[in-house]
Amino acid sequence: MKNILVTGANGQLGNEMRLLAEVNKEYAYFFTDVAELDICDEQAVRNFVAEHQIDIIVNCAAYTAVDKAEDNQELCDKLNHVAPGYLAKAIESRGGHFIQVSTDYVFDGTAHIPYTEEQPTCPDSVYGITKLAGEQEAMKYCSKTMIVRTAWLYSTFGNNFVKTMLRLGREKTSLGVIFDQIGTPTYARDLAVAIFAAINKGIVPGIYHFSNEGVCSWYDFTQMIHHLAGIDSCRLKPLHTEEYPTKAKRPHYSVLDKTKIKDTFGIEIPYWVDSLKECVDKLLA
Repeated sequence: MKNILVTGANGQLGNEMRLLAEVNKEYAYFFTDVAELDICDEQAVRNFVAEHQIDIIVNCAAYTAVDKAEDNQELCDKLNHVAPGYLAKAIESRGGHFIQVSTDYVFDGTAHIPYTEEQPTCPDSVYGITKLAGEQEAMKYCSKTMIVRTAWLYSTFGNNFVKTMLRLGREKTSLGVIFDQIGTPTYARDLAVAIFAAINKGIVPGIYHFSNEGVCSWYDFTQMIHHLAGIDSCRLKPLHTEEYPTKAKRPHYSVLDKTKIKDTFGIEIPYWVDSLKECVDKLLA
């Protein structure tokens, strides 16, 4: 039986991995967050991986507060860049596999067709720069590394855009939402399903992209959230990016091409509206 370590287990993706572990019973799991294992402590990582004879690490831990990252560069770098290197070294010493979750922010968002894995990266924020450095660190130190870049993650767990828009939709009579940033939402459960598909089929090292199918703007996304939740008392107003200034630069276009992950692991990816409906129904229940 293979031993799988899932870090960042209290986050959106980590919690979805936890739920899916219940139906993937052929593995033994170690779910950790900072209280159980500080991944920024190299010795602690090495000891944990050796002691529990870990075969696969899925690193769901990250510093994801994109705007705060601009002011907390050191902490962000530690978690997103340095820590993946520690995990990669530890699992390499056991000849194991490493799955590092990354982001669409490794691109600057100036494209107009979906990004493939081969396209040159060009991050435009501290968050994006540290996540790209984490990818490079992972691949440098573990020969069996699989990078999975994702975007616009939401779930029934933690704080996320879907939950915020549900709350604001109920509280406010009008709401301004950015319409000129285009991407694809990703239901964390669907990403967890894809990760398990890779584990079950056999991890093929390399860089992969994963989000749900289709494209939308944050404005479209919010319209659909409100529609599915039956919220009709809040009027949405489309905003340009410059009308809503943020510390970190956001990619204007960050649609990811998912052909590689679909072909390699034989997975079907749900349309973003279908997955959103599933999540909203769970939140309303």
